[in-house]
Amino acid sequence: MKELWVPLSGAMAQQRKVETIANNVANANTTAFKKDRAVFKEHLTAHEKGIDVDLPSKEFAPEDFYRTYGAENAHVVVDGTYTNFAQGPIRPTRNPFDLALEGKGFLEVLGPNGIRYTRKGNLTVNQEGEIVNDLGMKILSRVDLPEVGDGNEVVDVIKQIPAPNERVIKIQKGPITINNQGEIFQNGNLIAQLNLVEFRDPSVLKKEGNSLYINEDSRNVKKSQRESIVHQGALELSNVNTVEEMSNLIKAHRQLETIQRAIKSYDNMANKAYNEIARF
Repeated sequence: MKELWVPLSGAMAQQRKVETIANNVANANTTAFKKDRAVFKEHLTAHEKGIDVDLPSKEFAPEDFYRTYGAENAHVVVDGTYTNFAQGPIRPTRNPFDLALEGKGFLEVLGPNGIRYTRKGNLTVNQEGEIVNDLGMKILSRVDLPEVGDGNEVVDVIKQIPAPNERVIKIQKGPITINNQGEIFQNGNLIAQLNLVEFRDPSVLKKEGNSLYINEDSRNVKKSQRESIVHQGALELSNVNTVEEMSNLIKAHRQLETIQRAIKSYDNMANKAYNEIARF
């Protein structure tokens, strides 16, 4: 009954899809959350091995139905998940420390495990006067990087960049104003500028939790032509469409139930075969 592995692999992949959609639904109200999608990959033995499917040109004989062409070794796997970075709706809050990003930019933050990137802009000020996000990670100021090629040029540029803890934004007590370019003003003076980071290929970012991202290749960072806009007193909402996701979740559940019934049928067939053989 090695054919059982075909629906079993499909059930495991479908379960992953259900979990991904369920996570989207659970974060429908999470600020700046970006929905995920599971991508499937099906391995077909006949195609991988280049087997010619020889269909009879005559009426099917009983033995023709036993030609599987390796289909019993086919299986479905989750090829991975990808994040949809589409812009979410922007909602005014009138809180001066709430920031919504319009465009493809991310805020650069410093956490216990190093630099991370986020679009979640509900910020506060800690006891040291540092601007931090809702997780306590420190917001970093802008650093301008020149365009460089590959090799040693990248290393030389990195050496010129101030350390992250030297770019933590600190403010005095009192109101602040943040313009569309991320420049922070206090008492009419420019005190810092948010580092709005845009990436050449956001799909290579690794998601950490529900709002943080990791970039492992410095060459993926755009060095110029940053077009993102900051809206003070507003927050970006999740890009999850609840109705659409619930519909997808129902369909995924039904598909999973169908596969489970197929597995049960294989199990019943196996039990019947064993019982019949035992009688002899």
